[in-house]
Amino acid sequence: MFKLLKKLTKKELILVLVCLIFIIGQVWLDLKLPDYMSNITRLVQTEGTEITEILEQGAYMLLCAGGSLVFACIVGFFASYISSSFAKKIREDLFCKVEDFSMEEMNKFSISSLITRTTNDVTQVEMLIAMGLQLIIKAPITAVWAVMKILGKNLLWSEITGGAVIILLLTIGILLKFVYPNFKKVQTLIDNVNNVTRENLTGLRVVRAFNGEKYQEDKFEVQNKELTRLQTFNQRMMSIMSPMMYLIMNGLTLAIYFTGAFLIEEAGMADKIDIFSNMVVFSSYAMQVIMSFLMLAMIFMMYPRAAVSASRILEVLNSKITIKNGTKKEGEIGEKGTIEFKNVSFKYPDSNEYTLKDISFKANQGETIAIIGSTGSGKSTLINLIPRFFDVTDGEVLVDGLNVKEYEQEILHNKLGYVPQKAVMFSDTVIGNVDYGENGKEAKTEEKIKKAIEVAQGTEFVEKMEDGYNSHIAQGGSNISGGQKQRLSIARAIARDPEIYIFDDSFSALDYKTDYKLRKDLKAYTKDATSIIVAQRIGTVIHADKIIVLEDGKCVGIGTHKELMKNCSTYQEIAYSQLNKEELENA
Repeated sequence: MFKLLKKLTKKELILVLVCLIFIIGQVWLDLKLPDYMSNITRLVQTEGTEITEILEQGAYMLLCAGGSLVFACIVGFFASYISSSFAKKIREDLFCKVEDFSMEEMNKFSISSLITRTTNDVTQVEMLIAMGLQLIIKAPITAVWAVMKILGKNLLWSEITGGAVIILLLTIGILLKFVYPNFKKVQTLIDNVNNVTRENLTGLRVVRAFNGEKYQEDKFEVQNKELTRLQTFNQRMMSIMSPMMYLIMNGLTLAIYFTGAFLIEEAGMADKIDIFSNMVVFSSYAMQVIMSFLMLAMIFMMYPRAAVSASRILEVLNSKITIKNGTKKEGEIGEKGTIEFKNVSFKYPDSNEYTLKDISFKANQGETIAIIGSTGSGKSTLINLIPRFFDVTDGEVLVDGLNVKEYEQEILHNKLGYVPQKAVMFSDTVIGNVDYGENGKEAKTEEKIKKAIEVAQGTEFVEKMEDGYNSHIAQGGSNISGGQKQRLSIARAIARDPEIYIFDDSFSALDYKTDYKLRKDLKAYTKDATSIIVAQRIGTVIHADKIIVLEDGKCVGIGTHKELMKNCSTYQEIAYSQLNKEELENA
């Protein structure tokens, strides 16, 4: 928790100091009230007292109470500002940190867990800071100051107050012993509930298609019940605090007045007024002491969960980034539009088996390189090494003659137009989705964006939409078809005008006619760019300058379609499974 609080800015620390000053003033005013009450008690019981004297003391009490209220409002204002400002900064840090995560780090934290850490966990810390600034500082100051005020008043009353404080602290300690271990479990269970909810929402079509509503409801019910059970236990344990608090406070007041009655009865006539006055003052200060410890108790109840949340936040912020940024910039490279794999082998983190083994090939500027193979052969993994979604285990990947590890990632990504296997759409307009991100070149014009959509064979369906190019695309593209999403995703890459295009099975949702037309227009439009195409269809790769055939992570063939039909049995098997001999000969 304290490691996270080190991230408080200089301005926020200054405001904490300002809060401290106002809290001291507030405590001083609060502790002056019993003194004026004592004076009023004496005046009331003294013969010849003027009403104006009593009203004067009452006026001082009102001034103290009003001043305490003003100081409390000021402290509350600053505490809210500090906590919300700190929470805002932590959320930004978490978001930016996750933006820098490679796929390896992303696999360590589930998406649901990252969402919980950015929202619920940050809120827990924010609440602790907001309440803590008002209570953690105020409580010990009030307690110490009040104890100093009552010292010497009466030993018996002091012993009774000390006993009440010990009982209160023991109660808090026992409760925390039972409840503290559950707070980490609570946050993990919230992650699980979020995960099941998110899974149900993103997979809603499959759930309904397979009548899986009952299954999902049961799955959610298990997680929800577990969270409810644990939270109910925690709340029940904490609810003991309220009756204990009133029992101790009322019991202490009763004990002070009960013993005070005996003291007054046994005292002489001259001392009775002083004892009664001291009893009133002592009971007020004793309540201040008890309330101080109760304020600390509230923080002790909030702190464990906030501490767990803080550790979860730091777990993300302190994660080591495995993909280190290089230093090379544009202008230091002689080649353009080339990709070369040199004896590349790769295995996923925590895996003992290689997904790719000893892959070597080179793509020159303007060439189209196709990668084909059976499911699980390593096609997508291979191209994910180019933009450094993962780093190679052995060997090296070169772009424009330079190892990708040496590039600044922004420079490397500016060279690439990446189209993922699953088309990703953002909640925006058609133009907003195509005109996404920057590539370090001149800004994309509307004409250029429309041309990219035209090359991607999307003009027809876009212009039929209600608002044309300004039509809204829902999050995830849920209001358009899979083929339409793929074409807009391809248009996004084309609009970047990159040196190298990477298509990860990006034509699978297109019919053969659209696929053929798109590749033809794309070849003409990007004749000076290098294209890497991952595909399952022979028709998509048949005209590539070079085809790489993968099987079980190994390269079993490289060449043109005709060359592979002669000397690569794996390629022949794939080809004949999709087209007949006559179609292949006429291709």
